[in-house]
Amino acid sequence: MMQTCGFGKGMQSTMEHRQNAGDGPDTRSSPDAAEPPEHLRPRGSNQTGMRQFNERVVLQAIRLNGSLPKAELARVTALSTQTVSLIINRLSDDGLVMKLAPLRGRIGQPSVPIALKPDGAFSIGVKLGRRNLEVLLVDFTGTVRLRHTLGYRSPVPEQVFGCIAEQVRRMRDSLTPGQRDRIIGIGAAAPLSLGRWQELIDPGTGQNESWDRIDIARRIERDTGLPVQFAKDTAAACVAELVAGRGRSVSSFMYLYVDTFIGGGVVIDSHLHAGLHGNAGAIGSLPTGLAGAGPGAPAQLLSVASLLGLEQRLEQAGLDATAAYDERALQAPCEAATDAWLAQASNAIAMAITGASCLLDLEGIIIDGSCSAPLLARLIERVVAALERYSWEGVQRPQVHAGTIGFDASALGGALLPLYANFAPDRDLFLKLVI
Repeated sequence: MMQTCGFGKGMQSTMEHRQNAGDGPDTRSSPDAAEPPEHLRPRGSNQTGMRQFNERVVLQAIRLNGSLPKAELARVTALSTQTVSLIINRLSDDGLVMKLAPLRGRIGQPSVPIALKPDGAFSIGVKLGRRNLEVLLVDFTGTVRLRHTLGYRSPVPEQVFGCIAEQVRRMRDSLTPGQRDRIIGIGAAAPLSLGRWQELIDPGTGQNESWDRIDIARRIERDTGLPVQFAKDTAAACVAELVAGRGRSVSSFMYLYVDTFIGGGVVIDSHLHAGLHGNAGAIGSLPTGLAGAGPGAPAQLLSVASLLGLEQRLEQAGLDATAAYDERALQAPCEAATDAWLAQASNAIAMAITGASCLLDLEGIIIDGSCSAPLLARLIERVVAALERYSWEGVQRPQVHAGTIGFDASALGGALLPLYANFAPDRDLFLKLVI
């Protein structure tokens, strides 16, 4: 399935020289026209010295609203029509935007929508997971041009990095020379502690120690020759949902991603909060019970609500563990094991949501995962039912939504890192994210 989103910011290398030039006075019209929601209103400045920033604001407006005529761009960015016209000409020269067919049938001159140009820039997203590797080539509009997935029992460093280097080379070779020059970097997403809990997944491999000694971003950078930015895998998935999914309409939410291990992120006022150590939203480590007087800590959420638990139930029943990730999970003979996992996972997730909602006063909860869409829908249904059994006296119960990205979430979020670092007026979203 093709995932699509857009990006802001003009191409930095081609626009840096314009930073100190001014734009004209504000002469925009239609001040009483209906305004879009606040978080969908990128605001420019008509002051001297803001030309580069304004170019990025215009690109961001197109990203958030889709193709728009110049007059509408002037309205949503609070820039003058003259300023927007100059900016569009420059962005067109830079190969970042293009003019679509004129809209006819209205009074006066036909308006010409301005859209992002797909070949304006390219980024590569890498998800290095506990069960699979995914590499995506993403264009300026956020469309996935190429995809490669490698599954494994557990990640072996030399195998994984060799595959990444090969796929990056293949993706570069698929582009024309001019397009290759517009690859701006790689965004890599992986668990912060890839070496931890490895014994739970594949006992006796000894891979945990080797991963603890590897700087993933620097290794990929060395192997590919491209600049690399790194983010925690579930945080990257949260970014993909924030930018390309339900985050466009839900400004404050907790994000849960049900993968081999469950993880998540926290978005407040449309900004991802990474926390002091990059682990904000690490819901997998939440306890599922009270600490007792005896030895041992209570189980964590990841031990009861991760797809690894479903894998293990299937294996214990003599079934194929990989069915946890596809439609077979809800079909005979896997359905009984899946139903038992759903009962346990949904109750634990509901407990985590209740606690987080009391602390953060969230607008919504978004749940996504690498499982099939029918299994995700069944899990959400069970979670909503479990939330009914909690008391919400004194707090507002958040709405629970299904995520929209799915399997590609972490890799797509990774691809967004270099695109936003180079093409967005507000880098704060990712400056807080990158570790």
